[in-house]
Amino acid sequence: MTRADEAEEAVCQEVLGILALVGDKWSLLVVAQLRDGPVRFGELHRAVRGISQRMLTLTLRKLERDGLVSRSVHASVPPRVDYALTALGESLLGPALALGGWAAEHRPEIAANRRRYDAR
Repeated sequence: MTRADEAEEAVCQEVLGILALVGDKWSLLVVAQLRDGPVRFGELHRAVRGISQRMLTLTLRKLERDGLVSRSVHASVPPRVDYALTALGESLLGPALALGGWAAEHRPEIAANRRRYDAR
């Protein structure tokens, strides 16, 4: 394998890792909930139906680690923590909403294809 092939392979692996993050079950739902501005953890937990507190915490940490979400702690009693999209996170909204729109548009066709396939 040449150096160019190795470099291309490394880039592919990085891209796959990023796509795995934004393509997991919860990340895009969390990003979508943050599109209108900062949200407190509890509000976010209520808004993303079906997510456990632990999974929300893990998802927010991953998004924060990759620079898509910022976390702000406010000195109050009890402490208030807000989450917001960074500029990088906001740049994900367009592609994410486009993908969601595509899925909604093609949902009936995909459901029919699945039924045909499963009937074989």
